[in-house]
Amino acid sequence: MLLDTPITVGGMTLRNRIAMPPMATHRSPDGLIGDDICAHYRARAEAGTALIIAEHCCVAAQGRASADQISLAGEDAVPGLSRLAGAVHGAGARLFVQISHAGSQTDSQVTGMETVSASAVPHPRVKGRAVPRALTVSEIHELEMLFADAARRVREAGCDGVELHSAHGYLLNQFFSPLTNVRDDEYGCASVEDRLRFLLETMAAVRCAAGDLPIAVRLGGCDYLEGGSSIGDAVQAARLLEAAGACMLDMSGGMCFYSRPGHTEPGWFSDLSAAVKKAVSIPVMTTGGVKTAAEAEELLRSGAGDIIGVGRAMLGRADWTRHALASLKKMEEEA
Repeated sequence: MLLDTPITVGGMTLRNRIAMPPMATHRSPDGLIGDDICAHYRARAEAGTALIIAEHCCVAAQGRASADQISLAGEDAVPGLSRLAGAVHGAGARLFVQISHAGSQTDSQVTGMETVSASAVPHPRVKGRAVPRALTVSEIHELEMLFADAARRVREAGCDGVELHSAHGYLLNQFFSPLTNVRDDEYGCASVEDRLRFLLETMAAVRCAAGDLPIAVRLGGCDYLEGGSSIGDAVQAARLLEAAGACMLDMSGGMCFYSRPGHTEPGWFSDLSAAVKKAVSIPVMTTGGVKTAAEAEELLRSGAGDIIGVGRAMLGRADWTRHALASLKKMEEEA
């Protein structure tokens, strides 16, 4: 049973191959982590989940995706993060925290600020929002420092790692996707490396601010939309991210978000994650519609990934991991 075997990520051992991927709880109207959020993640950790990746947290008020999103934009975030780390660690799991900026997915009625993105291009999947203003190079550098500050707070709180959110059509992903990046400068659409430059520089800034804190990347490697990023782009990007020091690649969709048009099979991003896994030596996580332990085990055996992210099923059932591992063990004993 591969699902219940340990794996090393960023120098730390995970007790099995099951992760809870980041999913918004919408429980933070004041932007802070409260007891209910800690209890939410602790319950999944107590069930045996090896890695908890806490929901996307904004690095700046300008990038807040919703009015009830957790914010890591200030030092007041550290006490709540620390309590969350204690809750997850007390249950034997590891904790990464995802940090993000929503870019052109933001609503100015929520942020009270101008909407920005890679280019002055409407978001292909979010309707009714203002056309964003293209970020200047100096603003890009300022945002890199805001990501770095947020990562430093993650480290100071005692968390195990940080995940940079470059998927699901958020700002870092808006630079990676040809659908939203039509720039003609060094951050533009001329090459995969240029489209990835903002993310690579952000990783370097995080490393300077947070030392040896492990850095994972959630990469929306393929848009699965005409004219968008491709699996080939993702493979190139994965090699660059590994070279830059990423400890894990969490593969998901780009402008298609976390679903894939026309696909409902378990592991609907497995073609993407399998291609990336062949190209890098660091662990690769795959997600997408996994509901049972048998499905997760098959994805591991097929080479789709090294770690399986179980989202909606675990969101709906806090003890999913305990039940899944027990059922898989029983199936193997009866086989």
